[in-house]
Amino acid sequence: MSVSLGCQCLLHRFRQWLAARERRSNTTVDEETARLKTAAKTVQAELQKRADSATGDARAVLEATAMMAADPMLLKSANALIVAGTSAERAVWEAGAQVADMLRGLGGYMAERTQDVLDVRSRVVAELRGQPAPGIPTADHPFVLAAEDLAPADTATLNPERVLALITSSGGPQSHTAILARALGLPAVVAARGVEDIEDGTEVFVDGAAGTVLTGPGDVERTAAVIWAEQARSLGTYSGTCTTTDGHRVPLLANVGAGADARKAAEAGAEGVGLLRTEFCFLDRDTEPTVAEQSAAYRQVFDAFPDGKVVVRTLDAGADKPLPFLTDASEPNPALGVRGYRTELSTPGVVDRQLKAIAEAADGATTDIWVMAPMISTAEEARRFADSCAAAGLKVPGVMVEVPSAALTSRTILQHVNFASIGTNDLTQYVMAADRQLGPLAALNDPWQPAVLELIRLTVAGADAARGETDHDAQDGAGGDKSVGVCGEAAADPALAVVLVGLGVQSLSMSSRALAAVAAVIGSVSLADAQELAEKALAAPTALEARAAVRAGLPILETLGL
Repeated sequence: MSVSLGCQCLLHRFRQWLAARERRSNTTVDEETARLKTAAKTVQAELQKRADSATGDARAVLEATAMMAADPMLLKSANALIVAGTSAERAVWEAGAQVADMLRGLGGYMAERTQDVLDVRSRVVAELRGQPAPGIPTADHPFVLAAEDLAPADTATLNPERVLALITSSGGPQSHTAILARALGLPAVVAARGVEDIEDGTEVFVDGAAGTVLTGPGDVERTAAVIWAEQARSLGTYSGTCTTTDGHRVPLLANVGAGADARKAAEAGAEGVGLLRTEFCFLDRDTEPTVAEQSAAYRQVFDAFPDGKVVVRTLDAGADKPLPFLTDASEPNPALGVRGYRTELSTPGVVDRQLKAIAEAADGATTDIWVMAPMISTAEEARRFADSCAAAGLKVPGVMVEVPSAALTSRTILQHVNFASIGTNDLTQYVMAADRQLGPLAALNDPWQPAVLELIRLTVAGADAARGETDHDAQDGAGGDKSVGVCGEAAADPALAVVLVGLGVQSLSMSSRALAAVAAVIGSVSLADAQELAEKALAAPTALEARAAVRAGLPILETLGL
C-alpha cells in the first residue's frame, strides 16, 4: 500500500521537562505522594474512558495502558524516590525508566509493555504539571505520521481520515503499532531507518507493501498514491463469500474482542468470528469476573452471528496481559512462563469457570460455537482441555498452534480435539526466537520465513493424518473435523492468504478491514494456482524471496495497489 502526502514528525515529546522541579520545594512527602496518586488516578480514568468508547484491538490496548497507570510497581518505586527528596514529576519519570528497563531486559511479551510504561509516565507528568497529555500532533490537513515509536494508546486512537500513513524507526511487523495500523487500514512501515531525520512538512511516499519510504517523490509516485487511494475505496465492501476461481470455498472470519466488534464484523460481511479474545472481560479488573458477567458478554458476540460460527479463545493471560489475581509478575521470562492454558496449573478452576460461562451463553443461541485453548504444547494438555469442554457441555474443542511443539505434534494433538487455529504472531516469534517489538529483528519476525511456512505445512499435514485415523462416529456429531484455520496477522496479508490456502488452511480470520482485499486476491486464483504458489514460497530460501515469488504470481496485487 502507498500514499504520498505531507509529513509531521512525532518524536519523544516529553524529554524537555527534566529541567523542572528535580527536587521538592516547599512541599512535604505526604503532599507529593498525594499529588502523584491523584495524577495517576486521573490518567487511568482518562485512558479507561477512551477504552470504553473504543472497540477491538484499540479497546484492549487502551485498557492495558490504563491498568499500567495504576501499576503498584511503578507507584511504589516513585514513592520511594519522593521519600528520598525528589519531586513527584521527577520521581515518576525515573521510576518509569527503571520499570521500562526491567521489562526490556525480560524480553518477549514483557518487553512489549515498555512503551506502555513510557507513555503512562509522560501522561502522569503532564497531569502533574497541568499540561495537555502527549499525543498525536494535530493538523488541518491529512499527513503522514513519522515517529521513533508510538504509544499503544496513541496508535489505538489514530484517525485514518487525518493520519494517512505511519512510519516508525523502531518496532517490528508484529508489534502492537504495526498490528493496529493494519487494523485501521493505514499503510505502515516500521523499523525504517532515518525516520528521526525527516523534517516536518517534507513530502514523502510510503509504500507499506514494499516497506519503503521515499522523500521527494516524483510524478510516478504521486500517480501511484492517487491510484491506490481510488483502489482502496473500491475495496471497501465484501460480499460475504470468498471462493477461488474453481469454486473452492474459503470462509473469511473476523478477530473480535467484544460484542460491538462482532456487530461491526457482521456488517462488514464476515462469515463468523475466528477469534474471540475473551481477555476483554478480565483486563480492567483486579478480581476475576463472575460466570454471569462473562456469560452476558459472550452472548453479545454470539447474537451478532446467529447463523454463523464463533470461535472462543479461553483466557490468554500472562506475558503481555498480566492479571493481578492470576499471573505472577516476578517470572524471569513471562513469554515462556505461565500464560494461556498454563494458568490452570497455578490457579485451577479459572478455565472451568470460563467454560461454564461460555456454555451458559450458548444456551438458547443458534450460533455454531467452538472453543479453543491458547498456548497448548502437548497432546496431554489438549486431552485435558477437551475433557473440560465435554464436562461443560461444549462439543467442539480446539487448540491454538502458537508453540512449535504443537505444530510438530499436531497429529497427536488433534486426536483429542476437533480443530486447530494457528496464531502466526506468536508462532513466528517463538520459531525465530525474535522479539516482535525489536526493530533490528523485524526481518526475522516475518511470517514469510521458511521455517514458519514449513511449520504451518506440518500442522496441516498432522491434521490430515489425524482425520484419517479418527473414527468420526466417536465424535458424537461434533463439528470441526480436524480443520486448521489461521487467526494471526498473516491471514490479513492478501498474498500470504493465498499461500495459506495453498498449504491447506481451511479458514482465515482477520480484522474486518482486511476482508475485502483478501477475498479479491483469493478470488483471482484457482486452488491449483494457490497450491503452486505455496510450493514456491516453501522452496524459497528466504522470507524476501518467498514473498517476491508469490507476489510475482499475483498480478492482481499491482492492479489493486496492494
